[in-house]
Amino acid sequence: MIFKNPNGATPIDDNEISGLIPDITLQSELNVWEQENISDAYLYYESRNYTTENILQISFLLELHKSMFDKVWKWAGQIRLSGKNIGVDTLQIYPNTKDLCDNVKFWIQNKTFPVEEICVRFHHRLVQIHLFSNGNGRHSRYATDLLAKSLGLPLFTWGHSDLSQEGKIRNTYISALHNADKGNFHQLLKFVKT
Repeated sequence: MIFKNPNGATPIDDNEISGLIPDITLQSELNVWEQENISDAYLYYESRNYTTENILQISFLLELHKSMFDKVWKWAGQIRLSGKNIGVDTLQIYPNTKDLCDNVKFWIQNKTFPVEEICVRFHHRLVQIHLFSNGNGRHSRYATDLLAKSLGLPLFTWGHSDLSQEGKIRNTYISALHNADKGNFHQLLKFVKT
């Protein structure tokens, strides 16, 4: 199977491909399997209320990814073992994620930033760390939505589009993430509400 990665997507190596559960050969089939798995996870998580403290735990973030991709990938919910075109070194994933969760708790307690900006900064850093071999954008957007919900915010709209598909809206999103890499969160704050 050969994957066609949209702009900014993380390539999957041969070892990771061997963790594919369904017997599929086409990218379109993979997309359907992943979307159905994600939809099931949404139903599960939407029927429950999680506190901010619950969400800002590494174990919760790993379990969320597992729920979103466990019917597609054997390694769902496991921290990646390979280097990627984005993300911290594999040995830094756990400590960086713990630091992120602790920082977000601090920001919330001390009102360091407006609540929407805290959520956007959380999302951006999760993407930067890149915990998993695949599904990082979808995972980080949903984890951010759950965080926003726990803080009493409405869910973000994320451009009202499937951001896993190539196109203008995805390119705007990737551009906003790159601006946030430089410390400018304005475009990403605007994007999440469009």
